[in-house]
Amino acid sequence: MKVAVAKEIEVGERRIALVPDIVARLVKQGLNICVESGAGNGAFFSDSDYEAAGATIIADTAELWGDSDVILKVAPPTPEEIDRLHEGQTLIGFLNPLGDPERIQKLAQRRVTALSMELIPRTSRAQSMDALSSQAGVAGYKAVLIAASALPKFFPMLTTAAGTIRPAKVFVVGAGVAGLQAIATSRRLGAVVEAFDIRPAVKEEVQSLGAKFVEVELEEDTVASGGYAKEISDRSKQKTQEAITNSVAQADAVITTAQVPGKRAPIIVTDAMISQMRPGSVVVDLAAEQGGNCEGTEAGGNVVRHGVTLMGPVNLPASMPVHSSQMYAKNLSTLLQYLVKDNALTLDLEDDIPDSVCVTLGGDIRNSRVREALGVTSPA
Repeated sequence: MKVAVAKEIEVGERRIALVPDIVARLVKQGLNICVESGAGNGAFFSDSDYEAAGATIIADTAELWGDSDVILKVAPPTPEEIDRLHEGQTLIGFLNPLGDPERIQKLAQRRVTALSMELIPRTSRAQSMDALSSQAGVAGYKAVLIAASALPKFFPMLTTAAGTIRPAKVFVVGAGVAGLQAIATSRRLGAVVEAFDIRPAVKEEVQSLGAKFVEVELEEDTVASGGYAKEISDRSKQKTQEAITNSVAQADAVITTAQVPGKRAPIIVTDAMISQMRPGSVVVDLAAEQGGNCEGTEAGGNVVRHGVTLMGPVNLPASMPVHSSQMYAKNLSTLLQYLVKDNALTLDLEDDIPDSVCVTLGGDIRNSRVREALGVTSPA
């Protein structure tokens, strides 16, 4: 079975689907790994590194895509890349199936088997394949560094000859993987941290990291399948905003991470809240690509409102491509090894892992939420 690692062509995407160490393991297990020439440059892995690991370097993009059984990617395929795929091939990577269902429809029309890394089930059995979590951890870490760099204050408490400098106050909205990493990183830098999440079950995790948990009682279920936060009613949103207003006002840096798969991110930090923050404060909105948790955030840009800098970074994992690629490669290779039997990719759709990740098969769109978004009533 020939497995191809494609070069990422999305602007700013520096990650690669497999790193040399992982390639070497897969080659020892009998897989034929081909890597597009220059694919690892953004993550500082050279063609010679991959050759030493046992991979074949292919310079011709059409040849790489045309002759492979399985294509591995990081970013979702562009229309041009989809056109390179042919019937019977398997594509594995981030596909954004709920955010861009039309892409999935095009993959189905090409009769490609498409496996979406966003849809790995959140179970202990699949934990080592969970690419969303591994990449979210990178984003949470980097968000704190961005905030610390932009904030015109120290993060830690300092005792100096000129007096004692009080530590910065950080407020983290959303205590998923990104939020928990943001809490931990802020604490390591010496900040005083508060955090909020609509899921009461994460309170102990927040407190275990040394942060104060801001509580609010909501009269509805706040947890979706897999442990993710679910979209809540307008009344609950208003109650949430009221509960965190004071924490936002007192914070030097606010980091927001709340997202709902396939939908616009909920507005949590309003313009009225921002107006109460001290001038020079910073908001880093990790939900910027989905519209933002903060009113006024611009994806990929910085905006100053009421003297507060609103930062909307996008694709933060790509800004740390070495470790991001290492973790993603481990997630991807674990899934690949799980699915490969006798040197062939085998999808047992009675198993929850392949059943969850497989979005297209034999021309069918298998994910019900994607079909609903497209107005398709049956898998075909």
